[in-house]
Amino acid sequence: MAKVEEKIFETPVDKKTIKNLEVGDIIRINGTIFTFRDKAHQKAIEFYKRKKKLPVDLNNAVILHCGPIAKKVGKNWKVFSAGPTTSMRMERLEEEFIRYSNISMIIGKGGMGESTAKACRRFGVVYCTFPGGAGALAASYIKKVKDVFWLEELSIPEALWVFEVENFGPLIVTIDTKGRNLTEEIKIEAKERISSYIK
Repeated sequence: MAKVEEKIFETPVDKKTIKNLEVGDIIRINGTIFTFRDKAHQKAIEFYKRKKKLPVDLNNAVILHCGPIAKKVGKNWKVFSAGPTTSMRMERLEEEFIRYSNISMIIGKGGMGESTAKACRRFGVVYCTFPGGAGALAASYIKKVKDVFWLEELSIPEALWVFEVENFGPLIVTIDTKGRNLTEEIKIEAKERISSYIK
């Protein structure tokens, strides 16, 4: 069986370099990534609307839908688990967040819906999934916690974490810059197959 080629991207990710990615491609990430869950999405959107500057630069950035399990060890943070949370939780916020932030890539779990797929097509963004149930594996790729923001206000899982990662993946492109949505395509195919058996 032929080995699937993995593409490696350095952050920040120029949108020109991801426009040829297609659903099903497998990639890995080196560099800086930022965690954003529900509350961090909401807070960031608030900042953008009020024309306040975020504590991080998200231009061409990679974000991770993640609430890490982390503990302060001495002066440094140690991350024990960094698996992504269910990304559909962010569906109602993602289009607006993408529009304001100019990110290039989202990493999450499960699929995302039509609103996100349209935003990915319009703004040249890809959505990738990380294997579910592999939080410890994800944490092993975090080489350093560079910073954390909004910790006291939002708590450890919801705070904005800044991770330095190496070889983070494997990530499967699930929504590409053309707006193809692998999760929705699989759902349609599954329904068609089930229908063919119930006749």
